[in-house]
Amino acid sequence: MHHHRREVWVAVAIGVLFAALAIARPEYFSRGNLTDLFLANLGVLVIAAGMTLVLLSGEIDISVGSAFAVCAVAAGMLAKAGVPTLFVFGGVCALGALIGAMNGSLVSYLRLPSIVVTLAMMIVLRDALRWITQGAWVQDLPSDFQWMGLSQSVYPFAAGLLAAAIVTALAWSLRYTAAGRLIYATGSSRDAARLAGVNTSLVTLCAFAALGALTGLAAVMNAMRFNQVPANTGLGLELKVIAAVVVGGTAITGGRGTMTGTVLGVVLLGAIGPALTFLGVSAYWERAIQGAIILVAVAADALPRRTERYAAELRQARA
Repeated sequence: MHHHRREVWVAVAIGVLFAALAIARPEYFSRGNLTDLFLANLGVLVIAAGMTLVLLSGEIDISVGSAFAVCAVAAGMLAKAGVPTLFVFGGVCALGALIGAMNGSLVSYLRLPSIVVTLAMMIVLRDALRWITQGAWVQDLPSDFQWMGLSQSVYPFAAGLLAAAIVTALAWSLRYTAAGRLIYATGSSRDAARLAGVNTSLVTLCAFAALGALTGLAAVMNAMRFNQVPANTGLGLELKVIAAVVVGGTAITGGRGTMTGTVLGVVLLGAIGPALTFLGVSAYWERAIQGAIILVAVAADALPRRTERYAAELRQARA
């Protein structure tokens, strides 16, 4: 029940933040600002859904910001080359899945620490992209690619439905399917899961590949909002995604968490940055707050377990 309590507390924090903004800065809730907030955080939500799978399996991926940049630039280049939008989606999701599978293979089969593998991948992808593009942006994207070929007013509904369908499908899968139980089992105790016949290496590989594919999807969705793609897009994205997942109640050590918590975490962190701007606080505080939230969330996970372990040792000593 611990993660459900976390979801309640995050929902309360969102309510308090929105109530304070409604009193101090009611213009925060203007239609234009809410639409911008919604579109800016859709990609974060899609990637966070994939990151939830990776964290649940007991691993972490800090290369998603760089993978996002590579996929976004690839989407822009494919669109400019005249590739149909549907094939752009498919091709970029496949590219993202390939990057994720590379991470997953190194972690699963070479037994390398995921934080080391994905840190190296983050640097390699970012520097390779900088070398290939020479820092130049992909400009003048075709109009039939922008907004998914829809009008600017219809696109938010279409993109929102797509993101909602993905998150709902993953939430249902985690709760009701064998694949979901395998992810929880792998993250709870890799050795116990392996002894029970679970192919933990394959589970980890699939989690990383799914995160990569969803990162590619988010990159295309984001590229469609503008007529150009910056070569340095996605900077700091990994911190925002991981913070949202962890604050939503997914244990950094794996085996515990829900998609509902992740959605609430994305809403809370997505609202904080613009809220600071509206309240006249420097936007530079946003990342500091994200880092602090990660520390608090990890401590909130660790302290109860340490207390339980201490109590168990104490009872054993008395016995």
